[in-house]
Amino acid sequence: MGGQSHGHGHHHHHATNATALGRAAILTGVFMVAELVGGVVSGSLALVADAGHMLTDFAALSMAWLALRIARKPADERRTYGFDRVSVLAAFVNGLALFLVAGWILFEAADRFVAPEPVMGNLMLAVAIIGLLVNVAAFRILTRGDRENLNLRAALLHVMGDLLGSVAAIVAAVIILLTGWTPIDPILSVLVALLILRSAWAIIRESAHILLEGAPVGFDRDALSHDLVKNIPNVSGISHVHAWSISQERPVVTLVATIEPDSDRETVSRNIKNRLSEEHGFNHATVELTTSSPERLPDRCLDPI
Repeated sequence: MGGQSHGHGHHHHHATNATALGRAAILTGVFMVAELVGGVVSGSLALVADAGHMLTDFAALSMAWLALRIARKPADERRTYGFDRVSVLAAFVNGLALFLVAGWILFEAADRFVAPEPVMGNLMLAVAIIGLLVNVAAFRILTRGDRENLNLRAALLHVMGDLLGSVAAIVAAVIILLTGWTPIDPILSVLVALLILRSAWAIIRESAHILLEGAPVGFDRDALSHDLVKNIPNVSGISHVHAWSISQERPVVTLVATIEPDSDRETVSRNIKNRLSEEHGFNHATVELTTSSPERLPDRCLDPI
């Protein structure tokens, strides 16, 4: 006999997150155009690099906003878990986009080292300072959302990288104004590109793990099995445990519990689910009860991905 318990609490964060993402996207999009123009006119690769990063920010924030809107849609016949995975997919695509942007910046910087170009330090400094203020504003808007949400964290990393990009552009502009040494512009662009790559890899790794049905972070199958046997009356064994995540906030588990023949199945099932929810964070559990030890599957079949 199986049963399920569902967690609906995760939806209450969506509205706050979506609002934060929407505001940050508008702010970023408007300034991105100004920074691109400023970068082209002043001849600064650091500014153009930052504008390129802001373009992916704008795309990332817009996709994240759209993903959260879609994730609020209820489950249907074809998507019985609902649309929560859309936000994980968006985070994965964002990570890949960041890799492309970083590659483009590195390519352009290499070109600048070979053939340096004049840079208008005054204009570069003014645009970079405004960029910093815009990024600080976007960062503050996003930190009001739910920090556990992978999509929102991806967006925060985008903006954080941008913020550092603006700082790099300010430093480059000051050095160019004081010394006239233009190679600092591509050097700091490379630094921004490396920071972008680092954050992109973290997002790709985490979102890919969820998309590949990997076990939730910190999940220990043996510890969970021992805990249930020890704390739930009439449970003599736990087997066939599988855990994965629909999204960052929705871990799911299925398992088979071996129980004493004369126990109240409803009570045991309810107790197991309560324990899974309160002690292990699984609000969605499918529990099958059996009175005889199930045939042990080969270990490889039991391993979570």
